Amino acid sequence: MDVALQYPLVNPVQMVTQPKTQSSTFTKHILRVDRHAHMPEHDYIQEEIYFTNSRIQEAIDNISKSSGSLDAVMINPEEFTVNITTLIEMARKHAIPLILYTPKFEQAAKDLALRIGLDEYHYGAITYAFLKRIEFIKKLKVYKNQRGDKPYETQGHLEDIPKIKIWGMKRVFDIAVCSTALLALSPLLLVIMVIIKLESKGPIFYISKRAGAGYKIFNFYKFRSMRVGADAELKQLAHLNQYNGDGAENGAAANVFFKIKNDPRITRFGQFLRNTSLDEIPQLFNVLIGDMSLVGNRPLPLYEAEKLTNDQIAWRFLAPAGITGLWQITKRGKDNMSPEERIALDMEYAMKNSFWLDVKIMLSTFPALLQKEKV
Repeated sequence: MDVALQYPLVNPVQMVTQPKTQSSTFTKHILRVDRHAHMPEHDYIQEEIYFTNSRIQEAIDNISKSSGSLDAVMINPEEFTVNITTLIEMARKHAIPLILYTPKFEQAAKDLALRIGLDEYHYGAITYAFLKRIEFIKKLKVYKNQRGDKPYETQGHLEDIPKIKIWGMKRVFDIAVCSTALLALSPLLLVIMVIIKLESKGPIFYISKRAGAGYKIFNFYKFRSMRVGADAELKQLAHLNQYNGDGAENGAAANVFFKIKNDPRITRFGQFLRNTSLDEIPQLFNVLIGDMSLVGNRPLPLYEAEKLTNDQIAWRFLAPAGITGLWQITKRGKDNMSPEERIALDMEYAMKNSFWLDVKIMLSTFPALLQKEKV
């Protein structure tokens, strides 16, 4: 089916319904928590999707008795009560996607879903794309439950991680563009290497362990822009982290990312390299090796990746690691970017990646290369 439902969630009466006794014919079961449609007679089946309605306490009871039969729970923010925390925990325990929904788009509702750690925010009609999304969320929650609290880099069964669809020929595109770019930039690379060596003692390249697609750990290459031993100074500079205090409740990204404005560890030439993003050029070798792609989600240092334990956050690790991506061209160099916004952009790319989106991001990256702030 191209589209499962084209009707707003708040108007089930307009739908062609089937008796509740035919529920054995459905292929998906979605439970709605909504005071506007909580009567049992409003349960219906359409396009082989069985919709039932309940209040929040009834939803908790249904989840505990579902034995995996529920495919998703959709809750209207008007139904939030003191039991919402219990509902979130039950949905997590039983690997059931918990979706916040509204008839029309509401920014406050979207922010609320991210803040309290729900799996998704949806508004309007239920489409085929949305149904595929909840299938994916369910698989991811099952994987998360199986993984438990183990740090990501110690997980040894990467083949069990849910997969997302990556547009065809992406790898061929990466190799072709990277090979051409490295050949054209080779004189510039030599100049940069000489200046780094002359300015300060230490290696030309900064090599660190990063977590990329599928939680794969690899050596990440950049031109060194900081003084030697900069990594050991992280604890002493923690109070300068721009992300301090921007964390969310219930396991969302709290103080996960680390960024310092006017970082004192950066050398003078290193600041130039960062402001022009020339320090990123060696990552073209990561792309050629296959650790990264030109466009994707930024690979994270291990100390950041280990802190990402919220179910929805793990989505960002299913897309390829990239030199540039949605968050870089959207919010780069701005003070008002929260961890939740950054993760939301990473998840958006994971679900919507395509050739044309990659081209758009790459073209939009060039104007973003010259940062307005020293970050």
